Amino acid sequence: MENQITTPVSLEILKKAFQQMMHAKAMADIYEENRNITTYVHSTSRGHEAIQLAAAYHLKKEDWVSPYYRDESILLGIGFQPYELMLQLLAKKEDPFSGGKSYYSHPSSRDESKPKIIHQSSATGMQAIPTTGVAQGLKYIQEFHLQEFENNPVVLCSLGDNSVTEGEVAEAFQFAALHQLPIIFLVQDNEWGISVTKEEARTSDAYDYAAGFVGLHRMRVDGTDFIESYQAMKEAFDFVRSEKKPMLVCAKTVLIGHHTSGVRREFYRDEADLEKHRAKDPGMILRNHLLNYGVDEEELQSITKECRLDIEAAFQKANQAEDPSPNSVADHIFAPTPITEETGNRTPVETKEKIVMVDAAIHALQELMYKHPEAVLYGQDVGARIGGVFRETVTLGQKFGNKRVFNTAIQEAYIIGSTVGMSAVGLKPIVEVQFADYIYPGINQLITEISKSCYLSNGKFPVSNIIRVPIGAYGGGGPYHSGSVESILANIKGIKIAYPSNAADFKGLLKAAYYDPNPCVMLEHKGLYWSKVPGTEDAKTIEPAEDYILPFGKANVVLDADSSETEKGRTLLIVTYGMGVHWSKAAAKKFKGRVEVIDLRTLIPLDEDLIFERLKVHGKALVITEEQTQNSFAEALAFRMSKSCFKYLDAPVEVLGALNLPAVPINLVLEKQMLPTVEKVEQKIEELLAW
Repeated sequence: MENQITTPVSLEILKKAFQQMMHAKAMADIYEENRNITTYVHSTSRGHEAIQLAAAYHLKKEDWVSPYYRDESILLGIGFQPYELMLQLLAKKEDPFSGGKSYYSHPSSRDESKPKIIHQSSATGMQAIPTTGVAQGLKYIQEFHLQEFENNPVVLCSLGDNSVTEGEVAEAFQFAALHQLPIIFLVQDNEWGISVTKEEARTSDAYDYAAGFVGLHRMRVDGTDFIESYQAMKEAFDFVRSEKKPMLVCAKTVLIGHHTSGVRREFYRDEADLEKHRAKDPGMILRNHLLNYGVDEEELQSITKECRLDIEAAFQKANQAEDPSPNSVADHIFAPTPITEETGNRTPVETKEKIVMVDAAIHALQELMYKHPEAVLYGQDVGARIGGVFRETVTLGQKFGNKRVFNTAIQEAYIIGSTVGMSAVGLKPIVEVQFADYIYPGINQLITEISKSCYLSNGKFPVSNIIRVPIGAYGGGGPYHSGSVESILANIKGIKIAYPSNAADFKGLLKAAYYDPNPCVMLEHKGLYWSKVPGTEDAKTIEPAEDYILPFGKANVVLDADSSETEKGRTLLIVTYGMGVHWSKAAAKKFKGRVEVIDLRTLIPLDEDLIFERLKVHGKALVITEEQTQNSFAEALAFRMSKSCFKYLDAPVEVLGALNLPAVPINLVLEKQMLPTVEKVEQKIEELLAW
């Protein structure tokens, strides 16, 4: 009877890992040999295969994983075929992840037989927040029994070592540790960040760094040894799956390939360093293990040869695959929204008393949250204790509890970016940035992750969220609490922006944003919340019924000009939004019947049809904004109006906004001098009517 050799990991798994390592090696070799074909920038997993496959083999279909751009072996390990990966390498039409729009190893997947993958960007470390958002969402789903799972789901977030120095990674670690989320942060440490060495970049590795995040469990592992990696990842997955607590795994790896195909190893690494890394090739280490466990050398050579032939055939097939059609370039910017028409009762006859805008928002959210258990509200100071610094969420914390309405730390990037993961698992995150002036730390997540997710995932992952942003100046708020940011936001393609001027619109637009599958930013003027600013009484309205919904992209004529004046060529059109609506209506009183005012209501999408239609009638137009005028959204709109309606114009389309200053001064005299006022609008109207 033959002696049985006991292995710490089954021979079946070891042979599978060896085969997939040989696939990964053959892929890297063939990509390198065919540089005239593999012209799009790419990275490979050479040197990282052991830890990646070890992690992949423990993922279940209930789990979620965010691989980074060097993680092709994770993708192989969870079941994607080399041919599928090559379709993305060569940016082909049938690329299963992005349809030819994104880089190699930038996956997204809702395949029910595999772990799910949200859209992955190239920005190092930026996946940490959205992926932690997935874990946050899964914890919520389990706590509220919104979905049953065969196994407790685990989230795996893969990172390179140098990305851990990013501040947004720290925000993710902090939130995961504080809320004890079921996530594994797998940090693959090959000691290089392109040409930056570990000595130049950091004081410690990820394991030591993680010690500062109390509640984040951690382990180190040799990520070049598959057996050790497999055992470590089993321990990590078992712990997180059973305890539902976070874990960081710091895996020491080597970099055998190039940083990318465009930043080649010979540019910055000497031969001694390359030899040191090649000496720990995971494929060679696993080969030696297999030989020690009695596997025949001939069998291993046969596997290696077959893998090479498999990859050659797959590459040839992928190279011959069809390219995307040019007509597909604008597909999936947004997901289709079901909200396209104004519906419901805007002015119930039984309602007599008007409400302020802030109450309209509270009532809208309350109605939505009673109806939809998937709705979650969080941000700075929105919880029950204060209900928002403008009282814009007051009573909601008491009514829905601190698991549905809760405070966060000062982490604008996390507040915004986590909505990617929350949305992906089927929740509806409603978040708040306390002041528009402080949205900038979250802009990276808004651009890099949120705005591109639907487009680059080929429609699989639109981010369905609401981002509330109190905005604007009034009453000496000063340089860091008075800013306007709509032009910056309007330049981000792939998000929608509302800017209501009254309570009824606010409530209707919030409802539309809730049912829209796309990211929606609600710009909420602080001076209109309570109608305390003189001249803003019209921001109060009768409260619409619960069923009222106002779609994005529908502007409204809030003041008509007299048709007899228009026939004489004595009228003009004002196009504005937010506080500008109230300045315009007040100023128009001086020019009875000669001014028409359009309230845009939403900036993206923009109701250009109505604007152009009414401009052609009047021949003169003024765009009013609270923002600094130069290079603003308003200035760009004025250009489009001029270009589209040029032959109908009797005067240049003018813009009135704030002075081009770096900030809003705190002194009330200076604030008034900077901002538009009713008097300034009157003066501009007079100038235009004189043409």
